[in-house]
Amino acid sequence: MNLKERIESFYAQDLDKIDRRLAIKAFNELKFFLNCGDVRAAAPSEACTNTGGWMVNDWVKKGILLGFRLGELSDISIDENFRYFDKNTYPLKKITLENQIRIVPGGSSIRDGSYIAPGVMIMPPAYANVGAYIDSETMIDSHALVGSCAQLGKRIHVSAAAQIGGVLEPIGAMPVIIEDDVFIGGNSGIFEGTIVKNKAVIAAGVILTGSTPVYDLIKEKIYRKTDKAPLVIPEGAVVVPGTRAVSAQFGQEHKVSIYAPVIIKYRDYNTDAATILEESLR
Repeated sequence: MNLKERIESFYAQDLDKIDRRLAIKAFNELKFFLNCGDVRAAAPSEACTNTGGWMVNDWVKKGILLGFRLGELSDISIDENFRYFDKNTYPLKKITLENQIRIVPGGSSIRDGSYIAPGVMIMPPAYANVGAYIDSETMIDSHALVGSCAQLGKRIHVSAAAQIGGVLEPIGAMPVIIEDDVFIGGNSGIFEGTIVKNKAVIAAGVILTGSTPVYDLIKEKIYRKTDKAPLVIPEGAVVVPGTRAVSAQFGQEHKVSIYAPVIIKYRDYNTDAATILEESLR
């Protein structure tokens, strides 16, 4: 059997009946390919038009979950002052100078089974979880999270305290996808399998979830997640925090409004000039 077939076979078995030696061997193979970026939890696919051009590799997510089931809680402390306890199947990722990743001192953690491309810059403290894929020249700023299986493209700026959510379960659910040249403002959050297309700008404080409709003032459209498709932010869209009025009588009487992300423009030369500061920080 190939790796995919072995992972799916072990995932379907009860833990008390599984051949742990062979299962751990298959899991470690998967983790090797995750670490070098040859296997991904989701990948571009022109055939998947209803999911923003992305396909979920559910067997990869099964393998990641299998690793948690096989792992045993272990002492992975650095010394007596820095105490840590986690599953022994998921230590910290081993990174050397040869990887050409800039990790600034100050407490960042990258979990084994994630791919960090050469040229990536990580400011402290930041965290990248298992299954994450971060492509070249992307910057992860302080207090930023890249969740499990999140897929980040090239030349992205993830600003301070931004949260890129993880999606391990359900197995078939799309992870968060951030395509190339996207700017993500500070204290923003992108969750529940949202796909942000190339060159979009997500302003500070914007929250994007599966239950949050996005209002496009330029194209006069509303984007939302459905049972068959994730929330997709169009290419070049500039999204800012907004509000919309509550239609219920009580809400109208008290002038109540609720949060609503709004697309106010599409990225042009002036927008690119406004975000050129990130280039000097790489």
